[in-house]
Amino acid sequence: MQALTRPGLLYACLAALLFSASPVFTRWATASLSAAEITFGRLLVGGLAVCAIALWRREPLPRPRAGWLYLGLGLGLCLHFLAYASAIRYTTLAHALTIVYSSMVFIALLSRFALGERLSRRQWAGVGLALIGLAALTGFETRLDRRLLLGDLWALGSAVTFALYSVAGRQQRTRTGLFAYAASLYLLAALCALPFAAFRFTPQGYTWPAVASVVAAGLVPMGLGHTLYNAALRSLNATAVNLIAAQEVVFAAVAGALLFGEHPTGLTLAGIGLTLAGVVLVAL
Repeated sequence: MQALTRPGLLYACLAALLFSASPVFTRWATASLSAAEITFGRLLVGGLAVCAIALWRREPLPRPRAGWLYLGLGLGLCLHFLAYASAIRYTTLAHALTIVYSSMVFIALLSRFALGERLSRRQWAGVGLALIGLAALTGFETRLDRRLLLGDLWALGSAVTFALYSVAGRQQRTRTGLFAYAASLYLLAALCALPFAAFRFTPQGYTWPAVASVVAAGLVPMGLGHTLYNAALRSLNATAVNLIAAQEVVFAAVAGALLFGEHPTGLTLAGIGLTLAGVVLVAL
C-alpha cells in the first residue's frame, strides 16, 4: 500500500503545480477566442502530445466494446472544459477555481448515491461547510453582478461535469495503459468540442498570443497535468487527488491579483476558506 501511495502523492502534487498555469493561459486566450475554440484547441494539442507518447510506448488502445463509454467520458470532459473556459471569461480566477474545485463535494455525493460508498459524519459536515462557502461566493458577495454570477454558474457546471467524469471513469483507468487512456479521452473530447468550436469560429481572433496560450494550455496543464492527474487516480482515490489539485485555488487568487487586478474582498476570502475547509473534511 505504501509503495502505491507515494507515487500517487507525487503525481498529484506535480499535477497541481502544472494545473496552476491553466487559468492564466485560459484568461489570455479568452481575449480573442471563444470558450469552444479554446476547449477544442487545448484538448486537441494535449491529445496529440499524449497520443505520441502512447504510440512510442506501444500501449494498446482501449477495447472497441468500451467505445461508447469512452465517448461518454470524452463528452463529459469536453463539457467540463467548455464550462471552465466560460467561467474564466466571466468571473474572477478566485471565484472560478474555488467553485470548480468544489467538484470534490460532488464526487463524494456521487460516490455515496451512485456507488454506495458511505460518508462519515465529518464528511457530511464538510459537504455542508463547502456549500456555505459557495453560498458566500455566489450569493452574498457584495460586488456580485450579472456577469460575475454567470461566471460562477459556469464554474458550478464545470465542477459537476468534472465530478461525473472522475467517478464514471474510475474503473477504466485501471484497465487501459495510462497514456492510451488519456490520449483516447482527450481526442474524443476534442471531437465532441469540434461542432461547438466550428459554430463559434472567429478567424480574426487567432492572434499569436491567443494561439500560443491555447497551445501552452494543451501541453502543460492538459497534456502533462491531466495525465499526471489520471496517473494519481490509479494509486489514490478521486477525492484525495482532487484535494491536492485544489491547491490551484491559492495560485488563482494570487495570479488574479497580480496579473489581472482581481483583488479579492474579505467575503471572497471567507468563502474560499470555508469551501476549502469543507473540502478537507470531505477528503479526511
